[in-house]
Amino acid sequence: MLVRKEQDLNEIQTEVFDILVSYDVEEKNRRKQHASKRLLEARRAIERRREEKELSPFIDNDSWFDEE
Repeated sequence: MLVRKEQDLNEIQTEVFDILVSYDVEEKNRRKQHASKRLLEARRAIERRREEKELSPFIDNDSWFDEE
């Protein structure tokens, strides 16, 4: 819906325009939140992998539960 500056809008047109704009803003925010969540999950997975790799030489899985 393209509106020219000199065009006067009635109340209904203004309300519809506001709804469309607010919907677009909300949809953009949802997409940003989803992308941020995926990025955070990826970062956490990378951190877990690095931590496991760093600690693996110190952990002997075969004797982890053996009593001394």
